[in-house]
Amino acid sequence: MRNDTIRPMVNVLSVAATIVMNILANALPFNGQNTGEISDRFQVFFVPAGYVFSIWGLIYIGWIAFAVYQALPAQRANPRLQKLGYWFALSGVFNSLWLLCWHYNLFGLSVLVMLALLATLIVSYLRLDVGRAVVSPAERWCVDTPFSIYLGWITVATVANVTDWLYFVQWSGWGIAAPTWAVIMLVVASLPGLLMALTRRDAGYLFVLVWSFAGIGVKQSAFPVVATSAWAASALAFGLAVFSLLLRRAQ
Repeated sequence: MRNDTIRPMVNVLSVAATIVMNILANALPFNGQNTGEISDRFQVFFVPAGYVFSIWGLIYIGWIAFAVYQALPAQRANPRLQKLGYWFALSGVFNSLWLLCWHYNLFGLSVLVMLALLATLIVSYLRLDVGRAVVSPAERWCVDTPFSIYLGWITVATVANVTDWLYFVQWSGWGIAAPTWAVIMLVVASLPGLLMALTRRDAGYLFVLVWSFAGIGVKQSAFPVVATSAWAASALAFGLAVFSLLLRRAQ
């Protein structure tokens, strides 16, 4: 395989730029409003407690670990990383674009950008063959795990983004009550977790679902149907995560 030097540098710059954009979005903030303030406008049930968003700290650490690892001279000819190409860098572009859409109240466009971000992460995940490729412990922690966590969070965020947009356009929900829709959305968000457990044994992805669904249970404690469903979804994801870990260790 060729010894690539441009791609690793592009990934490093993408990580740096995306982290700076995320910090500035709330530090300035963009358009005079921070991300949480905007989210609080939407009276929807598919939203977790505020502490859940601290997962971004873990995501940033994963990005940095990936950026450093893939930039090491010994990894420049790594066939997995070369197959990944520039898809991760492209995800950084969509991440930054989403922040601009969200902060400038372009909620319909934010859904399209979020879907594009999700698509780039799915392509990245498949190109890396996470959960199936045989890798060293260092590569698992610096490449596979960060992508699993990031993809897991963006999966949940995509469902939440769509839910917010539907609220914004005052969608009637076909006459179905909002709490019932929240339960449906929890089922929808759980299905990728089941798929990950059965096909990839990806505990990292599943633990993100555990964290997110538990946060919804905490946030919506005043609404028993939603809270109970969220806790049940969290328990299911936890069981699948443990199942995945046991199968992986048995290999």
